[in-house]
Amino acid sequence: MAASVKKLSGTDWVKFFPDAGTTAALADAFRPGCENFIAAMRAGGAVVTISSTRRPTERAYLMFYCWKIHLNTDGLATIPAKPGVDIDWVHRKPDGSIDLAKSQQAATAMVNGYGIAFPPALNSRHVVGLAIDMSIAWTGALSIRTQAGAATQISSMPRDGFNLDLRKVGKDYGVIKHPSDAPHWSTDGK
Repeated sequence: MAASVKKLSGTDWVKFFPDAGTTAALADAFRPGCENFIAAMRAGGAVVTISSTRRPTERAYLMFYCWKIHLNTDGLATIPAKPGVDIDWVHRKPDGSIDLAKSQQAATAMVNGYGIAFPPALNSRHVVGLAIDMSIAWTGALSIRTQAGAATQISSMPRDGFNLDLRKVGKDYGVIKHPSDAPHWSTDGK
């Protein structure tokens, strides 16, 4: 039996193992509250754009290690393999020695291709369908209803997911904002 041929890291990997990108893929324990929260924001005048929901473990692996290599090539040759992901993180010079610069450039290209701005987790809540990445924006006051149906006006700043009043409403729906990862919301804020 022939060994599989590994493909060098780089932007081409971004198209493999796609994110579901839809709330329908979220876990049953998270989906209803998330969908209701999004509907309430949209009904109140917010623009909500979903960028990530359920993520295959293979994609989480690729995102995690491209980020690590993007930051530092130490340990490059010892990155563990992932079954089903025939990636070669190590680019080589013509003489066969490791080309750290090309390896890092390819990883950085992947980081940019995925749009990673915050260190990804290998065992992310996205993998189990308990997280969503979404950008949220509105102008003026946002009129939003809580899970219980109470009307709330949000006129405070900023007019995005970092708004503290919006976070309170989200928590009411069981959708908790990560404190520093701009688009990330989950069941526990992690």
